[in-house]
Amino acid sequence: MVQCQLATVIIVENCMSYVDGYVLPLPKKHIKAYQSIAKKAGRIWKEHGALDYKECIGENLKIKGLVPFTKASNAKPSETVVFAYVLFKSRKHRDAVNAKVMKDPRLHKICDPKNMPFDVTRMVYGGFKVIVDPK
Repeated sequence: MVQCQLATVIIVENCMSYVDGYVLPLPKKHIKAYQSIAKKAGRIWKEHGALDYKECIGENLKIKGLVPFTKASNAKPSETVVFAYVLFKSRKHRDAVNAKVMKDPRLHKICDPKNMPFDVTRMVYGGFKVIVDPK
């Protein structure tokens, strides 16, 4: 729910109503490699119709009294956390865009599961219907 709440404060279009979000632990030594992949992936998502695409690196992760992303993602001391989201008009729009993205050979070229800068099995992902979008 935090992912969706954070994403809704960014106003892209009035029709925005669906967010794909994910969180993953990332070894600090691989931030630049991850950033390179994420820039390319973001361009691909936007070319295929996503309204917005953001990848964020953890910076203020030790909030007293709350469960930090590092704990929730079981990040090791040598890791930080990536929080990311992709904005769409609707679930139907998201499904259509993601179908195109998954068929794009450029994505397969940059996202070889055997050569990723993080452990793909530890990534948390989900789709969220926006329920609050203050204008």
